Amino acid sequence: MTTSIDRSAVQAADNVWTMAQQQLDDVAAVVGLSDGIHGFLREPKRVLEVSIPTHMDDGSHRNFKGFRVQHNVSRGPSKGGVRYHPDVTLDEVKALAMWMTWKCAVVNIPFGGAKGGVICDPKSMSMQELENMTRRFTTEISIVIGPEKDIPAPDVYTTPQIMAWIMDTFSMQHGYSIPGVVTGKPISLGGSLGRDKATARGCLFVVDEAMQALGEPIDGARVAIQGFGNAGMYAAELMSERGYTIVAVSDSRGGIANDKGLDVRRVVAHKEETGSVVGFGGADAVTNKELLEYDCDVLVPAALEKVITRENASRIQAKIVAEAANGPTLPEADAILHERGIMVLPDILANAGGVTVSYFEWVQNLQETSWEENEVQDRLHRKMTRAFNETYAQAKRLKVDMRMGAYVVGVNRVAEATKLRGFYP
Repeated sequence: MTTSIDRSAVQAADNVWTMAQQQLDDVAAVVGLSDGIHGFLREPKRVLEVSIPTHMDDGSHRNFKGFRVQHNVSRGPSKGGVRYHPDVTLDEVKALAMWMTWKCAVVNIPFGGAKGGVICDPKSMSMQELENMTRRFTTEISIVIGPEKDIPAPDVYTTPQIMAWIMDTFSMQHGYSIPGVVTGKPISLGGSLGRDKATARGCLFVVDEAMQALGEPIDGARVAIQGFGNAGMYAAELMSERGYTIVAVSDSRGGIANDKGLDVRRVVAHKEETGSVVGFGGADAVTNKELLEYDCDVLVPAALEKVITRENASRIQAKIVAEAANGPTLPEADAILHERGIMVLPDILANAGGVTVSYFEWVQNLQETSWEENEVQDRLHRKMTRAFNETYAQAKRLKVDMRMGAYVVGVNRVAEATKLRGFYP
């Protein structure tokens, strides 16, 4: 029996879609997927590529390119975010859609995986230009989205405001309000309480479980967080409140560290005032590379993909790596961390809090009701702890790493649903 997902596919380092497919291939060998179901799950169900002509503030028109990929709908409508970024590629969106399928299955919510993206630089665009582009993009993908078909959500550089524009555009096409077409909306438009911190809170819950499983004390445990956007910032706040000591954080401009612990509230205020954590008083400057190798108990990569590699995996000092970002650890690095006894809480588990509360939001929209925030948090806690325990049990039973354990849970659930539904005609 292999002790982890096969890490021989070096080419995966250059392509996240290759990496995602390789991960499925390795799991298929462990769980014994039939060739038919394996082949079916290896490719997306639907790929839509659209042109997005957009009216710009200077009177010109620019044509952007966008994607919506639906990987699987065997367990329910597809679900996944939309990212706005200049480096978006179709292969990236396909990989993220596949990971969403496994993520939804790991936490056992009735969704399949989808993802969307637009190749653009939102930081260089005005609010009016973003609205124009978003509304045209929504119109172009409206043939495949809907509360019973595919439900977008925020992702990199997309916001509740952008979700509001998507919801309004889709609703106008149908002649009545359809809040369930997106999640991550403003509260006043049917968004769920607790959604803004859901990814970070879910990550906290599984880190707590991992610390207990390893017999490690939480109070004073040292945490380093790469990325200080939504997930990273809220993770720092919530983990600090829980009793962890945040010793290092970073954003795209650089990082800061203090072995005695950072005052997270002051760091957040500094970030809001200056746009970066860099320059925060009473802390040493560190690079993003140095932060990953910082002396800590828990490392939280909460930025972009492919930051833990074969080159730096041997220098990671944390006992636990909690992947708040999607795909931060390359396959060959995974093997090194596993051999060194470092527990990696994979992205399809560690950052599943966001999609879980998105599911709660969707349910509230369909039922035309709203839940109190403590009810949302209690439901999220139950979902995340159960998902951790099921993953940990599979990892121990098969003597594999936590990523393989999570994939076994997720892929088995999707494969079972596919087998029960059958192929038609």
